[in-house]
Amino acid sequence: MASSKLSPRQKMINLMYLIFIAMLAMNMSKEVLSAFGYMKLKLEDGNTTLATKNQAAFESLASKAIDQKAKYESLKIKADKIKDLSDNFFEYLDKLKAELSKTIINPNDFEKMDGTDIVDQYFFNGGDINKNGQAFLTNMKNYRDEVNGILGKDYAAISPTVNQRFQTDDVTDREGSKQSWLKYYFEGYPLIASLTRFTQIQADIKETESDILSAMLQGQLESDVSLTNYEAIVVADKTAFFEGEKFTGKIYLGRKDPTLKAQKVVINGSEIKEADIQKGQVVLNFPAGAIGSRDIKGEFFFKEGDSIVKIPVASTYAVVPKPNSAVISADKMNVVYRGIPNPITISMPGISNDKISASAQGLTRVKNSGSYMMNPGAGRTTKISVTGVRSDGVKVSSAKEFRIKDIPAPVGTIRGELGNDVLKMPRTSLGVATIGATLPDFDFDLNLTVISFSIKVPGKPTINIEGTRLNEAGKNALSHTRQGDNVMILNIKAKLVGNDNYYLKKISPVIIEITN
Repeated sequence: MASSKLSPRQKMINLMYLIFIAMLAMNMSKEVLSAFGYMKLKLEDGNTTLATKNQAAFESLASKAIDQKAKYESLKIKADKIKDLSDNFFEYLDKLKAELSKTIINPNDFEKMDGTDIVDQYFFNGGDINKNGQAFLTNMKNYRDEVNGILGKDYAAISPTVNQRFQTDDVTDREGSKQSWLKYYFEGYPLIASLTRFTQIQADIKETESDILSAMLQGQLESDVSLTNYEAIVVADKTAFFEGEKFTGKIYLGRKDPTLKAQKVVINGSEIKEADIQKGQVVLNFPAGAIGSRDIKGEFFFKEGDSIVKIPVASTYAVVPKPNSAVISADKMNVVYRGIPNPITISMPGISNDKISASAQGLTRVKNSGSYMMNPGAGRTTKISVTGVRSDGVKVSSAKEFRIKDIPAPVGTIRGELGNDVLKMPRTSLGVATIGATLPDFDFDLNLTVISFSIKVPGKPTINIEGTRLNEAGKNALSHTRQGDNVMILNIKAKLVGNDNYYLKKISPVIIEITN
């Protein structure tokens, strides 16, 4: 009844249900009956809360489908189908609970709901499933199959959870005999236990609705669909313009969306023609202006519900005279790193690459192009000097200083998983796992090779190991661990592939919690 794909709430519900079943098998007491009843009430409260949350999400999606039809209408159609199926099945279960408990005077007198005959007579005839039982099974199967049909390939990752929640396959009991799902879970159980299980199925319905909505909107429905989260970005066709040229470029909305089109766009006091307001962008074409810094200001206008949302546009560009200085930029960042080749692009506007020369310690040219590689040495900074010859024969020179930094400290890994947090792993998996090191969020793709490491098992001395996997001594120490023990992989030593002379900073350790 439990699965790693279930939510923590559902796992808790299933665990409680198993505990109650075990208690029933030993002794049916008034306290157990009351516990079932209180669990039922808790589930009903949770269902009400989740239903309110889901309804708000459905309404928000419906509103967005009106404002941005091309983007959200297809999602809304699927969501509406899921809602109809869920509402129908939920109401069927409500009617079923009402029918089974119609003879109960006080619905909260759980201790009097100990009889098994009501459910048995409603679902079975002489031990066989009757038409009422078959109708219940059919509703379960239809809901499961139709929801999976709507999910299709786009949301196939949710289907295993749906199948688990609403599975009706035969069950193998402790004696190894197969029984029908309905008889296994309902025959011979007290009324309150069955009512609680029906309420749990209703909770599964609401959880399924919530899971599907989250998947459709990537878990951030309100954040993703709100237009206030978009930012206007001006992208020029080139970084500088000569005096007398026209400025050319585009305005993109951050998180560019080809289905998104503004109602109106005003730039520098002039309304953009409708033909230039294209899918997800606005085409600009106006005189660049005189030499100096120029502003681009304006607003996007979008209709959202009954109101108009304005997104401001604010950017600048430079109009420069004809070339008299170099343009130098680091392809990766504004620094260069010691120990590795750093790609550098050097150019001068209006001057061809074969008329440009550059010099600096550790700088080499890649063929006859504007691409260079720099291997910085000692020190904190390095300066690149550039000289170019214009078409009129005049030489122009420029220089730029870059900071030199060491490669940041690597992070230890196991099976490719980062050791930033405590990892959970079976003992057998750790015994064959590969120890590694990586540089997360580093702008260069570097290959690191682990040379050695140490393993520390609770109650055992630290063992030093050569290579990337546990040796026999390490495996022997690991065999003494118990579930919940924390094993530490530390003193990880690694080197850069292709550069044995560079010493990396200390590598962070990895902590593994033994699961079994």
